[in-house]
Amino acid sequence: MAQPDDMFGDEDYPAYTMGRAAEITGASQDFLRRLDEAKLITPLRSAGGHRRYSRYQLRLAARAREMVDQGTALEAACRIIILEDQLEEALRQNENYRLQQESGGA
Repeated sequence: MAQPDDMFGDEDYPAYTMGRAAEITGASQDFLRRLDEAKLITPLRSAGGHRRYSRYQLRLAARAREMVDQGTALEAACRIIILEDQLEEALRQNENYRLQQESGGA
């Protein structure tokens, strides 16, 4: 089992309640629910059924809120963020592959 210090350092650990997530991101709780419906973020559920958000999810929610505030439709903002995230991951994998090839790894 992970130690508390390990969990708090984990970007994916669902440490934040919906109320706290809304406060941190400057978004309403309804907006966070809509991001879940749009499949941008899927918060973990506590044993009591309450939504719990990770720091990574809060960053995505804050980015979506910024884009919507600038006039981008919610669905479009979510799609853009998902594609940006996928591109970042692909670039990271390509860099790791390139480094492995340069070091003679398989």
